[in-house]
Amino acid sequence: MRDYAAYLRMVEEALVPALDSLGEIPPRLREAMVYSLAAGGKRVRPVLLLAACDLLGGRPEEALPFACALEMIHTYSLIHDDLPAMDNDSMRRGKPASHVAFGEDVAILAGDGLLSAAMELMLRTACGMDSLRGTRAAEAIARRCGVTGMVAGQTVDVTEEGTAPTEARVSYIHLHKTADLITAATEAGACLACARQEVVEAMVRYGQALGLTFQMVDDVLDVVGDAAVLGKKTGLDAAAGKLSRVALRGVAGTRQDAARAAEEAKAAIRTIPGDTDFFVNLAEDMLNRIA
Repeated sequence: MRDYAAYLRMVEEALVPALDSLGEIPPRLREAMVYSLAAGGKRVRPVLLLAACDLLGGRPEEALPFACALEMIHTYSLIHDDLPAMDNDSMRRGKPASHVAFGEDVAILAGDGLLSAAMELMLRTACGMDSLRGTRAAEAIARRCGVTGMVAGQTVDVTEEGTAPTEARVSYIHLHKTADLITAATEAGACLACARQEVVEAMVRYGQALGLTFQMVDDVLDVVGDAAVLGKKTGLDAAAGKLSRVALRGVAGTRQDAARAAEEAKAAIRTIPGDTDFFVNLAEDMLNRIA
């Protein structure tokens, strides 16, 4: 296993070249795509995919195109989330959001382009592999970012604003809007390592619990976080009447729920043989993050 910084370097060095490897992109479209794709961030999802593959005996270098594709999908989702019709946020990672910098039309196309580029990159890579592991990884990512995964959660999130929060609806939104794309990383990484089914299932449980931890902490930070540290506005959930965990349980209750989810993540990863400290520490970092 490598450390977080080593996986992060792999991703940062490969992202834009992976996009450019697909061929000539209209200059304004490429500029908008790269503007958001190269804006930094923790790169949790691609790092997690590489680490999961590594833990289970796969080759992170072979998994790198899938990690880049996953970050492209995550970036597309952020571009679209920030649009006036969605979360209506003018800042992202301390910079003007894509639609502010390039206009709504180009921002929408940049998001569309990143999603399409991700699928093309994964399928091109899978076609060159000597087994179905790449196809299985691509299917897992496509499923978890799609109409039964991330997009499903986003839809309920925006269409039920202003309604009374319930445990079932808040959990559904968190599991799909946020946790599914994190789970895509652990599931795809396991697929690329040709892991046994029970190991894949353990990685899925870890990813889901980690994703729920991440979103619950996000809900808390929207209330008590520092906008300058977060790189985006705070207070948007309450203003929009979002079905957040804080709306359901309050800040203290949400912190308790997040701590419980982090423990569930650690318990899931500890069922897998090998040195799982990377994943245990990541769960702790997710719980204690301030940005």
